[in-house]
Amino acid sequence: MISPQQVEAMIQAELPDAQINVQSPDGEHFEVTVVSSQFAGKGLVQQHQLVYGAVQKAMSSEAIHALALKTYTPEAWQSSQ
Repeated sequence: MISPQQVEAMIQAELPDAQINVQSPDGEHFEVTVVSSQFAGKGLVQQHQLVYGAVQKAMSSEAIHALALKTYTPEAWQSSQ
């Protein structure tokens, strides 16, 4: 099993400027919100690929069974609030 803090640390290592919120009701399914300036100019798929790249090892070992992602640039995050 993997903790939300471990998932957050993996993402933070790849996206150092990111604000990250990780929720997990059961330790296998994760809901993750990531706000990063590195998403600027990238489409949604490219943004998600950056995050999936950060947690790829945990997903391939099935420590993370499912990952629901929401990604935002800082500007898009401000607009959504």
